[in-house]
Amino acid sequence: MRFPSAGEDQTRCCQTRAAIREAVVARNTAVAERIGSGQNLYQVDERLLEQLAPTHILTQALCQVCAPSGNEITRALAALPLKPKIIWFTPHSIAEIFGNLRELGATTGRLAQAEELNAAANARLQNVIELRKKTPRRPRVLCLEWIDPYYCCGHWVPEMVELAGGEDALGRKGADSVRISWTEIAALSPEILIVSPCGFGLEAAVRQAKQLLQQPGWNGLPAVVNDRVFAVDADAYFSRPGPRVVDGVELLAHLIHPELCDWRGGGNAFRQIHFSDILSGRCA
Repeated sequence: MRFPSAGEDQTRCCQTRAAIREAVVARNTAVAERIGSGQNLYQVDERLLEQLAPTHILTQALCQVCAPSGNEITRALAALPLKPKIIWFTPHSIAEIFGNLRELGATTGRLAQAEELNAAANARLQNVIELRKKTPRRPRVLCLEWIDPYYCCGHWVPEMVELAGGEDALGRKGADSVRISWTEIAALSPEILIVSPCGFGLEAAVRQAKQLLQQPGWNGLPAVVNDRVFAVDADAYFSRPGPRVVDGVELLAHLIHPELCDWRGGGNAFRQIHFSDILSGRCA
């Protein structure tokens, strides 16, 4: 799990179970097995949590894979002598993300700051919308949230693609991501491919993108032929429902319409993957 620089020095009181800190295929299998048997994916440091004595706990019920959810939180609360206020965030859209931020501000006595943050975020999104209005073209985009098996993007990510001036016909706007088949991907014939593995940073996404492009059939997709394949830092800009999804929209706008939208964010946000480099062994 990665945080903005301002949050890197904060105390961490939960971590993933050792069994799911594995490579892509092994991790997918371990997660499925644990969920199928009713086991938790995360371990909360209950002793540390008791020492911290929080007054508020922010948690989510959106995905039991992405972060601690109901079972872990319920068990952790039982260890606390004083019960904190629990704030559940389960957004499915960008508007709901902003609504959660407003709720957090109201709960913590920081409503004005939350409103200011939301206003600034909406202004940035509107700027992207105005820029992409300069072209009617909406390229076919495929955002993959997992590569083995293939998973389309879901929840707020298809909306991010739409705001950035693309169209992801396989994405599930406002709904869970699901497995998709190679037949569906080939039929879409994406012009731009975004490898955005949920919860992973850039280097892991780059490795997965290289693995993906070595599979049969992928080298014939328009996105691969025209060098429009990008690995992105999903953990920072896409996976987590917070203010940085605005950065994610700006990043997508740059990748989809580079002639209109500049990227002024971090240098480790994305990397272009060239199939010719994979063939020559430079990306091995």
